[in-house]
Amino acid sequence: MTQALLCEIKDGVAIVTLNNPPLNLVTLQTSRDVHDLFTRLSQDDQVRVVVLTGSGHKAFCVGSDISEFPDMMDAGSVVPKKLKLENDAFAAIRSCSKPVIAALNGLAYGGGLEMAVCCDLLIAEAGEKIALPEVKLGVFPGSGGTVRVLRRIGESRAKMMMFTGEPVAVELACDWGLINEVVPKGQALARATALAEKLADLPNLALQCCKASANMSFDMEEHAAVFASLELSDRVFSSDDCKEGVRAFFAKEKPKFTHR
Repeated sequence: MTQALLCEIKDGVAIVTLNNPPLNLVTLQTSRDVHDLFTRLSQDDQVRVVVLTGSGHKAFCVGSDISEFPDMMDAGSVVPKKLKLENDAFAAIRSCSKPVIAALNGLAYGGGLEMAVCCDLLIAEAGEKIALPEVKLGVFPGSGGTVRVLRRIGESRAKMMMFTGEPVAVELACDWGLINEVVPKGQALARATALAEKLADLPNLALQCCKASANMSFDMEEHAAVFASLELSDRVFSSDDCKEGVRAFFAKEKPKFTHR
C-alpha cells in the first residue's frame, strides 16, 4: 500500500481510510491498493468486519483524479488503463467475505459513490450529498454505478440521478434505501465503528454466510439461490459458534463465541 490508503486493525475490526485529502480522489495506484488490501482482508482470520471511510471532513471520496485522464484519452485506452482497475478494486470490496460498512464523512460523488455502494451498509453525516455527475463530463458511471445504485433504489430514481448528475441529500437517499443511517456531522466514523464492533462480537462464520447468501440473490434465480444457501447453512450448523449459541440459549447465558 501507499500512504494514500491506510488500514488499522483492532479487536476484529479493520478501519480502512482513503487518505488523499481533501477530496480523497481515486488514482490508478489507489485502485490497485484497494484491490490488494480488500483481497487480503477477505482472507484474514483476524478481521471480522471492515469500515471504509475517507480522511478529513470534506469528502468521503468524489471519484477519479481527473488529472490522470489526459494520458489515457485515446480511443480504447480508458477501459484497460483505468476502468478495469477501478472495477476490479470495487469488486474486491463487494466480494469481501466480511461485512463492510462505509462511513461517509463528507461528499460521495461519482466513483466515490460507486465505491460506497459496494459496501454492505452506509452511514452518512447529516447535510451531506451524494451524486453520479459523470454525464456532465460527457461520460456515464462506468465503475458499477449503473448497476449497483439501481439495484438499491430502483430504476426511476437511479436514472434520474444518472441522467441529471444532480446531487441528492443523504437524508433523501436514506428514505430511498441507499443510505442505512444518517448521523450528526462528524459522527459517521464513530457510528460505523461502534456498529462494526457490535457485528464483530457476533459469530463470524454466520455473518459471512449471511452476506454470501444475500449476495447470491442478485446472481441467481430465486429457487437456485435458496437451494445454494443450504450448503452455507450446513457449514454454520457444523460450527463451534453454533454449538455455543444453542448451549447458551438453553442455559440462559450470554454466548462466548470464538469465531471458529
